[in-house]
Amino acid sequence: MARATSTARRELGNELRRLRGDRRAADVASALGWSESKLSRIETAHTGITEADLDRLLTTYGVRVEDRDRLRDLARHGRARAWWAPYRSSVPDPYDEYVALEAEAVLISEWEPQVVPGLLQTDEYARAVIEVGADVGAAETIQRRLALRMARQAVLTRDPPPVLRIVLDEAVLHREVGGPEVLRRQLARLVEASERPGVELLVLPFSAGAHAGMTEPFMVLEFGPGTRAPVVHSEGLTGGLFRVKPADVDVYRDALSDLRERSMSAEMSRTAIAQREEALRALAAS
Repeated sequence: MARATSTARRELGNELRRLRGDRRAADVASALGWSESKLSRIETAHTGITEADLDRLLTTYGVRVEDRDRLRDLARHGRARAWWAPYRSSVPDPYDEYVALEAEAVLISEWEPQVVPGLLQTDEYARAVIEVGADVGAAETIQRRLALRMARQAVLTRDPPPVLRIVLDEAVLHREVGGPEVLRRQLARLVEASERPGVELLVLPFSAGAHAGMTEPFMVLEFGPGTRAPVVHSEGLTGGLFRVKPADVDVYRDALSDLRERSMSAEMSRTAIAQREEALRALAAS
């Protein structure tokens, strides 16, 4: 599966730094007629690298021609323009990295106590969430963020799609984001989503009491074998935060296990969502 642009650059940069070994960056750059800053930008994934420059660099490191295909592939993807590039000006940098990781993940596990997760939001529900963002001002910013959020949902229809495991607090079924009709249509979308292969949608009932996810919403992104280690992402008022230390990731995995154990079954969760949707429909008809 192709890497997202920023992810490919980072992976290539890490590999090139490993290949440099004990060589001084200044010496390598001088031998190639480069500035040291150029080599540094490539290794730190701040810029891509042409195939010609990559071949010269790998020759300097003594990498055999027959062993270069994977690195060339990474370089090619690193030069590509990410599909979300037109939206970058409307979102903070950490969100840009989050979209790259989400596009690559094979398993997405999420705990959400406040709102429906972005990958399952309807257009109107998403707009209502975005409009109250602490850092949103211009109408154009709202529209661009909305377009990006809807475009992200294409990840669910790729081949193969990621496995999606979501735990929602019961409060999400009652919080009238956008008003009761917007919520009702959103709940109908959730019922549909819960029936898709590879989607596990669980509801944590109020009766579950205290639990391991009371401090923050979060997501664990996991990737294909031999690619990268899992990443935890949590969202705050001023942007997202990533955690990659194995011990930290284990804490969040354990929290997800606790949440799933305390939740209703998938079938009971689907029924609870459908019943709440029906109640809102009856309320509107009365």
